[in-house]
Amino acid sequence: MELKAPVKVYMKRKLIGVKPDDTVKRASEVMAEFDIGSLVVVDDSGNVVGFLTKGDIIKRLVIPGLPNTTPVKEVMTKDLVTVPSTATLREVLDVLSKKGIKHVLIEEGGKIVGIFSISDLLEASRRKLETAIATE
Repeated sequence: MELKAPVKVYMKRKLIGVKPDDTVKRASEVMAEFDIGSLVVVDDSGNVVGFLTKGDIIKRLVIPGLPNTTPVKEVMTKDLVTVPSTATLREVLDVLSKKGIKHVLIEEGGKIVGIFSISDLLEASRRKLETAIATE
């Protein structure tokens, strides 16, 4: 894994999302279905207006005791953390570390085009290790 490589090499381009008025139960079902820990929240125009993680659900729904019928817009993160697709992996890891987060949205041309998470980093490391072992 090359720390100077642009994050777009490692990011996931497939964005899975829900609408702001969807229930947290529905969002959790989508997370479970795709075995993911976060979702983008997309308005009717297709714009990303929020981000929802398992952590958001625990901190803002479960602990306060809100019902799972609560709309996503009430527990989602509204202040989106984004980095340009040209940012290096080192720069992205620095952002994740400084902000204490596990996911960051990738922006290109003013639009969210992907997501990068700690698990993407682990997957890239695993592939590199497997490649190294296979060539020995």
